Amino acid sequence: MAMEFATGAMSALLPKLGELLREEYHLKKRVKQGIKDLKAELESMRTALVKVSNVPLDQLDPLVKLWANEVRELSYVIEDSLDSFMVFFQGLEPTKPHTTFVAFINNMRNKITEFKMRHKIANDIKDIESQVTKVKERYDRYKVHGVAANLATTMVDPRLSVMYNKVSNLVGIDKPIDEIMKSLSEGCHMAERSKLKTVSIVGFGGLGKTTLAKAEYDKLNKKFDCVAFVPVGQNPDMKKVLGDIIHELGLQMCNVASVMDVRQLINHLRKFLLNKRYLIVIDDIWDVQTWDLIKYAFPHNNLGSRIMATTCICEVAKKVGGIYNMKPLSDDNSKKLFSTRIFGEEGTSLDNQFVEVSDKILRKCGGVPLSIITIASLLASKQREDWPMVYDSIGFGHEDNEVVQNTRKILSFSYY
Repeated sequence: MAMEFATGAMSALLPKLGELLREEYHLKKRVKQGIKDLKAELESMRTALVKVSNVPLDQLDPLVKLWANEVRELSYVIEDSLDSFMVFFQGLEPTKPHTTFVAFINNMRNKITEFKMRHKIANDIKDIESQVTKVKERYDRYKVHGVAANLATTMVDPRLSVMYNKVSNLVGIDKPIDEIMKSLSEGCHMAERSKLKTVSIVGFGGLGKTTLAKAEYDKLNKKFDCVAFVPVGQNPDMKKVLGDIIHELGLQMCNVASVMDVRQLINHLRKFLLNKRYLIVIDDIWDVQTWDLIKYAFPHNNLGSRIMATTCICEVAKKVGGIYNMKPLSDDNSKKLFSTRIFGEEGTSLDNQFVEVSDKILRKCGGVPLSIITIASLLASKQREDWPMVYDSIGFGHEDNEVVQNTRKILSFSYY
């Protein structure tokens, strides 16, 4: 869903352009070159769309917003044209020896139709190239790259609001909490339970990994001498991450930490934690190298310390150990979350005429809590008669609503 929000049909369109270059389509060299140039230009536009999607809506220049919407809409138009070409060629029957006059006429008719279609492809590619060129000129005029790059650096991670939901407002989380609790407390003997244990919560963006880790952290933290919950993210500044852990643990050494290097920070953390039972949550790790470095800050002190990590990368989860695979919500829990977000904590049953469209919307959400919450928040501001229109627009960038924009940004952290 994040890909569709941010880039329109680009993700599906680019491979289709590559498909058209195959020999079986028998396109002229000039047309093939046009397709290659078009593909390269659209790849650049896709990158720009991703950058624009990371800028807060209220900070986005209206002209840039218009440009982004124009590119997304153009991507759907181009995809429709390509689909028509491909369906036509896939439906062609192979040329057969014309043993009869009728077969000869049919083969000739097919060749004429095929020639006309190839001619149409050439003209359409020219027209598309012209449209893309105009859009590119507007891109240069509006300085989209600069706007996105400058504003994205000031963006606050919007997942913070997700982290601080009340546990009582969360749906389908009780069982995962119990399962992770069991994993963290496994061991028949005291010696086993005293060992340092790690759990890695793994799954794709929007499933609620951070929310689950925070709920577990809130439930357990009073049982430990010291605790820390620290986000990492992509391309982390390891000095900052280690400094954040030091701050969360309550060490009064901010001025000193700023002049330490990574090795010194790790040594300081190890000394501090050596004789303490600690609980550390490292949220949103994106690469094995980050874990391989940060793990040295946590000593195996046989005091029953625990580490939780969240990631969308399976290799990272394997390195951390104690893998817990985050799953989408069940149909029942999806409906419960949807209803709660629209009607309040008590929930209200829908009229029969709206059950079908709400079920369709939930199927599109695929059990992803963040998607359900976002769409429910959007629907709550709409008349129920408008719900079918919202369903039709999901994933196509037509709803310029703050909650949809916020979800795009949240999910973009987990894809780009």
